[in-house]
Amino acid sequence: MTVAIDLQAKVEDLRRAFSALRGLLDEHVVGHREVKDALLLALICREHVYVEGPPGTAKTRLSEMVSLGSRLGFFFYQLHRDTRLAELVGDTVLERRELEPEEGGGERIHQRIEPGGILTAEICVLDDISRAPGEALNVLLRILNERKFGEQTIPLMTAIATSNPMDDEYYNEPLDPANIDRFALQLRVHGLIQSGAEEARELVDRFAEGAVLEHPEPAPVVNREAFDLALDLLAEVEVPPAVRGGLVDVLRTLVLEHDCTEENSLLTDRSFLVKAVKMMKGRALLAGRTEVVPEDLAVLSRMTTFRVPQDVHAEVPAVIGRVISKLG
Repeated sequence: MTVAIDLQAKVEDLRRAFSALRGLLDEHVVGHREVKDALLLALICREHVYVEGPPGTAKTRLSEMVSLGSRLGFFFYQLHRDTRLAELVGDTVLERRELEPEEGGGERIHQRIEPGGILTAEICVLDDISRAPGEALNVLLRILNERKFGEQTIPLMTAIATSNPMDDEYYNEPLDPANIDRFALQLRVHGLIQSGAEEARELVDRFAEGAVLEHPEPAPVVNREAFDLALDLLAEVEVPPAVRGGLVDVLRTLVLEHDCTEENSLLTDRSFLVKAVKMMKGRALLAGRTEVVPEDLAVLSRMTTFRVPQDVHAEVPAVIGRVISKLG
């Protein structure tokens, strides 16, 4: 009993810490609830996020606020057609190296990377990732997937990749679905003008009244220990058999009733039989719970945005809702 009480106390401490971080995001950025939810979930689970939306929709601002509010090392880079790998991972250093006699003697020019950029950051924003040239993008995605550069383990917790909509007016090309699969959470966002008059009015009021200028940079509200605690607590969260079955039911519905096949979808075992469970556990922790409940299946909506056809994704919340009702 004492162990259970101690676990619940730790979970409650974690909930309060992340609630404070969420409050900071709400204080500095109006609206964009789904992006805020996804960022906190990604951080607590140490996963990556892909956000597609037009310029000026606070994608970068939210990421900066998370970094400032949590004392995490932050790296921002706006990718472009001529991006070189060294711009992302640090400086290339050339050194003269004396060869041993058995190596033939003399000197040799040795090249090494002085780690920087994504190799030293805990949270990073990769803006306009779809513009990155193939050579740099391939290595970058491998770093995100392995959390390593060569044999060097890196401290990266969460990467937020952003992209403009895949319309002709933005002159960008869509990422390969397998590349987007590196990002556990995926969102398609819109500006406040398109989202609703109430939030748009709130933003106008803030600037009109000068309220935005009163808080140019936030004080940290959560420390690194909270993120380390979250990593430990994820393993302690229970996933009841009924919820496990519900997860499989949602996926089977997408396959059998909505024709999600290997040709038009990317419902991989890695993402949906492994990472989806992790995401549900993270959602439970953010709510202060030690057990996953059927409502936590909602994370699947944010995992399928670009993994299934757009018309099918529009039906995902209803599919999840039916499974939750059946479990209830």
